[in-house]
Parts: sequence; structure tokens; C-alpha cells
Amino acid sequence: MSSGPYRPTNWALGGANVKHVDIPITAVFLVLFILGAATHMTIFQLNRRRGHKFIFSVLLFGFCMSRIATTTLRIASTSLPTNLNLSIAASIFVAAGVLLIFIVNLLFTQRVVRAMHPTWGWHKGFKIFLVSNYVLIVLSLVMVITATVQSFFTLSTNTRRIDRDIQMYGQSFFMLFSFYPIPLLTIALLLPRKQRTDKFGSGRFRTKIAILYASSILACLGASYRAATSYLTPVSQREPLPDYFHKVAFYLVNFGIEIIIVYMFAILRIDLRFHVPNGARGSYAVKTEEETFGDTAQEESKDPIMNDANAMDHAQLV
Repeated sequence: MSSGPYRPTNWALGGANVKHVDIPITAVFLVLFILGAATHMTIFQLNRRRGHKFIFSVLLFGFCMSRIATTTLRIASTSLPTNLNLSIAASIFVAAGVLLIFIVNLLFTQRVVRAMHPTWGWHKGFKIFLVSNYVLIVLSLVMVITATVQSFFTLSTNTRRIDRDIQMYGQSFFMLFSFYPIPLLTIALLLPRKQRTDKFGSGRFRTKIAILYASSILACLGASYRAATSYLTPVSQREPLPDYFHKVAFYLVNFGIEIIIVYMFAILRIDLRFHVPNGARGSYAVKTEEETFGDTAQEESKDPIMNDANAMDHAQLV
């Protein structure tokens, strides 16, 4: 008997790949992610030349690169449907890449909470809570990847049941992790503040909050849909594809939402809005070499990106 991999017998989100449908759609997203990667890396390099280091631009570049790999693998697996190893790799990348967006949202939320409520925002307990969740999400990802791969290489009903339970746990925790910024921001807004907000970056503070809410809600919607569909009773491929597994749902809750977030972050210039000085402890009011970015009008006038940012601030966009 063959040792696998074995073709899945139940439907998954997106259904079976169809060349004339999936390849063109995936190719469009591939181009969009390439442009997104180029945009965030360009922003990072232009900022770096001025001593303005914003590591999140690199993280978003890395996310786009992971999605470039994902879409490439998906096109390859669709073109070569008999190569199950490509399908396995594509499935893993689809599940793994989005976690970077979740982490970026939570790190930005931490900055907002620290600015509004420094007493608990800078508290060691709050930091331990966040770090613990970062560790958990990495461990959960490893578990999901292991279970996903194993499910392709076993015919044991019990083993596949265990693998599915692990995948359901992983989707549940990913959903919870993506949801964290929403209650944290809401609590920070509702709790009375004992001092003025320790503002950071450029632009209105309420715009930062609006950006975070939008990004977090979008990310949570995608994670919630994936989790909800994983809870449902598996449907055999002998049955018609359920509507909730339709290709539109797959592309919308995965690549569609992610593209919106990637381009929203670039257009709204999070590299300026969410920048904080290096070495800040207990307050963002720390003058460092990082803050020499844009100090002189002469330097700013040479960079169209900075001109746009200054115009944005002067106009007090919301």
C-alpha cells in the first residue's frame, strides 16, 4: 500500500481547483502582492536613508513575500493537480502567512494603549500577556502545520480525527488572537484617563485608532469565517460543494481582505503615524537620533513622500 500523500476526501474552503478559474484570479493577487511588497520595501528604504527605522514596513514586505510564495504555489498546484506535495505546501502557506498581519495589529495596539494608559500599557504584566500570546501563536502554527501534513499521509480515521481537532484548535486560537486588538482598543477608549495622551508619530490620534479598528475587524472577519467553517461537519466530495466553501468566499476571506490591509497601511502611511522613538520606556517623549527624521524643512522638501505626509498632517486628515 502507498504511504501517501493521499487526496482529501472532504471539501475544504475554495473547493477543487479549476484551471480556467483559479489560475487567472490567483495571478491577479500575485501581481497585487508583488506591488505591495515593492511599495513597503520602497517606503522602508526611503525612511532608512533618513535614519527613520520602521521595522513594520519590513514585516509587511515579508508578509507580501509569503503571499507571493502562496499564490505561486497555488498556481503551480492548480496546473499540476496530480502533484499533491504542491497542494500541501500551498495549504500550509495559506494558513501561515496571515499571522504576520495579526501580530502587526497587536503591536500597534500595544503602542496605542501605552500612549493612552501608560500605567498598565507599560506594565510588566501586560507585556508578559502579549509575549505569551506571541509564543502561543507560533506553537499553534507548528501544531497546525504538523496536523495538516499528517492528514495527507494517513488513512487512519482516528488519526485524521485528531488532526482535525488540532486544526480546529488552531483556527480558534488564530481567531482569538486576531480579535485581541478590538477589545483592547475599546477598553482603552472607555477607561477614564488620568493624564493627557502620550501622542506619537504624525497625524491625528483618532485616525490611528480608526486604522487599527478597520484592520483588526477585517482580519478578525477572515479568521472568524475560516474558524466557523472548520467547526461544521465535514462534507464528502461525493456531495455538492457547500455554498460556504465557494471560491468567492475563499478569495474574499483570504487574499481579498489581506490586500485591503496591505494597501491601506501603505496609503495611510503607518510608517509615519505609528513611529515611536527607539529606547522609549514609560513614555514616548524620548528624543533620540531616530527623531531627526524630517527635522529640517530642507530635507523634507527633497522627498515627495515626506511632502505628502506633511500635507496630510497640515490638512488634519481623519
